[in-house]
Amino acid sequence: MHNQSKAYSLALISVVFWSTMGTAFKLTLNYLNPGMLLLIATFTAFLFLGIVVIIKGKLSILKKLTSKQALNSALMGLFNPFLYYLVLFEAYNRIPAQEGVALNYIWPVVLVIFSIIFLKQHITLMSVLAIVISFLGTVLIAMHGNFAEFRFSNTTGVILAIGSAFFWASFWIINMKDPREAIVKMFVNFAFGAVYILCWNIYKNNIILPPFQGVAGAIYIGVFEMGLTFVLWLTALKLSTHTARVSNLVFISPFISLILVSFFVGEKILLSTVAGLALIVLGIVIQQYSQWREKIGMESEK
Repeated sequence: MHNQSKAYSLALISVVFWSTMGTAFKLTLNYLNPGMLLLIATFTAFLFLGIVVIIKGKLSILKKLTSKQALNSALMGLFNPFLYYLVLFEAYNRIPAQEGVALNYIWPVVLVIFSIIFLKQHITLMSVLAIVISFLGTVLIAMHGNFAEFRFSNTTGVILAIGSAFFWASFWIINMKDPREAIVKMFVNFAFGAVYILCWNIYKNNIILPPFQGVAGAIYIGVFEMGLTFVLWLTALKLSTHTARVSNLVFISPFISLILVSFFVGEKILLSTVAGLALIVLGIVIQQYSQWREKIGMESEK
């Protein structure tokens, strides 16, 4: 199999695994509170990434960890996995899974806004249009398409779902400035994240003897949301000669997620959710097209 074919295969496997997460979150939260879910999932991912680091012979890189890199990982671990997933799980605990899936997908738009603010990237009129379109999609989902009554199904849950996107975008802004090997960096991030969530659960008196179903769900999330899928996705991007084409496959994920949520969770998928998600994705695609045009224009001027 050629490298590009392998890249597509690994990327599609990653997309399928990520598509199951909305369902996995919602079902597992029937057995565990968000803190305990994150505790088990984070330690699972930490152990999995540790095994990958050992197998790939990257332990020598860990020995060269500087205090600056450790501080950077401490900050990244605060955002991901600790704050991002804790807030996201709290959101899923309050709102339907379909809303969680769709609203969380606003993070690429937030990343663009953060890149403009913190990385001083140039913004075009098309980028502004893209942000507005995605924002309208978010409002459509949150309000279930009912604009006559300015009321959300669960205001706190909606705010948490959108807020999680800000934490994820913050993580990626910091991550983009850190040139370390991705797998090693994630392993150290999760080491700090595991400490944070353990302290949080002790502080909140959340530590309980979890039921088997909850443990199984949390382990699944730890491996396939936080660990293995991340490794497969990185490998796909490295193998691909057309990174953008592989990256665009991720747009399939939220729509597959809605099908799985309908089938396994039993939620009736609202037309407003599908339409809102389509607007969010359209905004992201327009933004990517805008960046591509700008890049082509800069190259033609050289």
